[in-house]
Amino acid sequence: MCLAIPGKIMEISGEDPLERTGKINFGGVLKSASLAYVPEAMVGDYVIVHVGFALSRVDEAEAHQVFDYLKQMEGLDELKEGSA
Repeated sequence: MCLAIPGKIMEISGEDPLERTGKINFGGVLKSASLAYVPEAMVGDYVIVHVGFALSRVDEAEAHQVFDYLKQMEGLDELKEGSA
């Protein structure tokens, strides 16, 4: 199952808005994602990521709430297997 997961932007690389990527922290699991759809995103922002693309920014409290739900369901195991 593919889910859109919130994560915190830790680093951003690339100047061109269409080629910007971020290192995203998903509750301790770091993955790269395209930031082309969220040109306003900055380091420290939380974004919703689906199949390697950040789709929108999200409130930090909401992101933590989703992580709590995923931990209860053990849904973060999918990220560790390499499918973000």
